[in-house]
Amino acid sequence: MGNYVVELKNVTKRFPGVVALRDMSLQIKPGEILGLIGENGAGKSTLIKILTGVHSADEGEMFINGVKQDIKTPSDAKNAGIACVYQELNIVKELSITDNIFINKYIHKKNSKFLDYKAMHKKAHEVMLSLGQDVDVTKPCANFGMGILQMVEIAKAVLIDAKLIIMDEPTSSLGEKEVKQLMKTVRSLKERGVSILFVSHKLEELFELCDRVTVMRDGEHITTDAIEDMDNDKLITAMVGRTLNNQYPKIEGKRGKEALRIENLNSTGVLHNISFTAYHGEILGIAGLVGAGRTETFQAIFGAFPVDGGHIYIKGKRVTIKSPKDAVKNRIALLTEDRKGQGLVLSQGIDTNLILANLSKFTKGLWLNKEKIKNNGDQAVDDLKIKTPGLTAITSQLSGGNQQKVVIGKWLNTDADIYLFDEPTRGIDVGAKVEVYNIMNDLVAKGKCVIMVSSELPEILGMSDRVIVMRGGKIMGEIDRHNEGFTQENIMKAAWGGRI
Repeated sequence: MGNYVVELKNVTKRFPGVVALRDMSLQIKPGEILGLIGENGAGKSTLIKILTGVHSADEGEMFINGVKQDIKTPSDAKNAGIACVYQELNIVKELSITDNIFINKYIHKKNSKFLDYKAMHKKAHEVMLSLGQDVDVTKPCANFGMGILQMVEIAKAVLIDAKLIIMDEPTSSLGEKEVKQLMKTVRSLKERGVSILFVSHKLEELFELCDRVTVMRDGEHITTDAIEDMDNDKLITAMVGRTLNNQYPKIEGKRGKEALRIENLNSTGVLHNISFTAYHGEILGIAGLVGAGRTETFQAIFGAFPVDGGHIYIKGKRVTIKSPKDAVKNRIALLTEDRKGQGLVLSQGIDTNLILANLSKFTKGLWLNKEKIKNNGDQAVDDLKIKTPGLTAITSQLSGGNQQKVVIGKWLNTDADIYLFDEPTRGIDVGAKVEVYNIMNDLVAKGKCVIMVSSELPEILGMSDRVIVMRGGKIMGEIDRHNEGFTQENIMKAAWGGRI
């Protein structure tokens, strides 16, 4: 036990109707990067909360540097040298970088209640500089992008001299340049002797960064192996308990009639003459780097982003869409990139979330039809394979993949003809991704039109019939699946400003 920074032995955690962790054991060595992977619902989040003192284990033991510890609160975990950089950053954007780094641990002037900002600014700048960020720490965090904000979270961990830093899906909202900087920072932390628990659904990141990888399934430890002894197939099989012979189960659709046509859509400074056509029975992919204008294009089509020019046609007929309500009336569905902030009411049950996009379908006079809501919910849980202890389970308690299925189920209840999927598999595991792809295939088979924004090039290439590439709010080119130029290289060429 003395050879490990942190060791969990035979940890079990139960919630009503669910055993989230069962006899789970984990060992993290000093100065190593241990990858942690598993399907949504495998128990990773619960494991992180046990390590950080958010939850207490019902059974089992935790040792830190060989000494048994009783971690009951987040403060206990921090005092023991365990810090976590969560997927959803804990940043107060109105406050400066310095204030965020020192929050709850301010430095006071000697024999005074006044804060010593000179000392704090100096230390904050030193810590950020050590992470490769020469920034003005006196400015509000709202002035900075996601990559810098993530470094602020890491700086908090460095400031408390953390021996273990847990990183929960740290690259999910980062661009390519920011990901490279994060990887560099993680390696530098390792060189300083800091241990990293790196939680990611992106297999390529684990192979690039980690020394060992632990796989969880159904709340249990499946295997821990040196990364050089693993490959994609072994990891996937360990995660899902079966072989995924095709990570992208693309079914060739039969292109039908024109579903959606966009002509010269403009939004000052953001979108510039966006024009394209999408058809029934196909998946149209939209690729591009962060900031290319892909999400804004979707929001503009859906009436949720201001435009000052351009036209929208549905089935050849020009329509006016000034609000999401107009979009829904025109049978357009938008699965937002931010499922938690915009796609779900997390405090409500699954049954409630499933009906939110089409309440009129589930009313009986002035009242909700509870029987119809229950029947609809039961059907959605079966059809979409939503893992839940019950229909009334609070949506915030579901794993990311199951939350995404609830969002999809909500929009399926509108019987839309055009589905806008914005980063539909972000933050969900390989098995859940395949289930989402199969839903997209089913929609296309029914003659629906699916348009997908994705930052994952293998996903774009694997599932799209055609791909539009955007950069700086402009369309740079279009590639068809059946052409020789349907490659990652050509997409990236266009994304960086070249023509294809």
